[in-house]
Parts: sequence; structure tokens; C-alpha cells
Amino acid sequence: MTQIVLALAIGVLTASGVWLMLRPRTFQVIIGLSLVSYAVNLFIFSMGRLRSGAAAFTSKGAEDPALYADPTPQALVLTAIVISFALTALFLVVLLASRGETGSDHVDGQETPE
Repeated sequence: MTQIVLALAIGVLTASGVWLMLRPRTFQVIIGLSLVSYAVNLFIFSMGRLRSGAAAFTSKGAEDPALYADPTPQALVLTAIVISFALTALFLVVLLASRGETGSDHVDGQETPE
């Protein structure tokens, strides 16, 4: 049951992120990129097997590595969270500068007539 919920969460985050990235406003594009990065983080984290109470590394002479958690996905997700936070902050600064320069928050800088 947990795998189904996790797969649905990853799918919903990815679909929402892609839909928002296709929108004409830059803020929606930034939020879409954030959602896609959250989906990728969940996917990477789920590849490391969701285990609670397992040691993060194997001790000398351990015979069954299935009893231990894999620390690599945890380290990758932690690094990806820091990078995506910095990238979102950079995108917001560029968004504010672009809006001040063009007076519009559209991706191409031009308002479309409604």
C-alpha cells in the first residue's frame, strides 16, 4: 500500500509540475520546477528502499547487506534539496529583475490580449 501511495504522490507532483511549467507566467514556471524537483527527490529517496530502524552502513563482517539502509540516496536527496533551494532563490531574483525591467511577468515578456 505504501508503494502505491508513494507512486501516486510522485506522479501527481510530476504532472502538476509539468502543467505549471507550461503556463505563460514566470512564477508558475518556478513553482512547477520546484514541484518537479520534489518529485525527483521522492523518486531518488524511494530507490534507496524505505526502511526504518536500519543502520546506515554495514559493519565489518556483515553477511547480509539487505539488513542495512543504503546511504547514497539519502545523501543525493539532501544535496538535491540544497541545490533546488538555491536554484529557486536565484530564479526568484531573476523573476523580480525581469518584472522590473519589462513590467510583465510573462515568460516571453509580452502580455497576451484576452
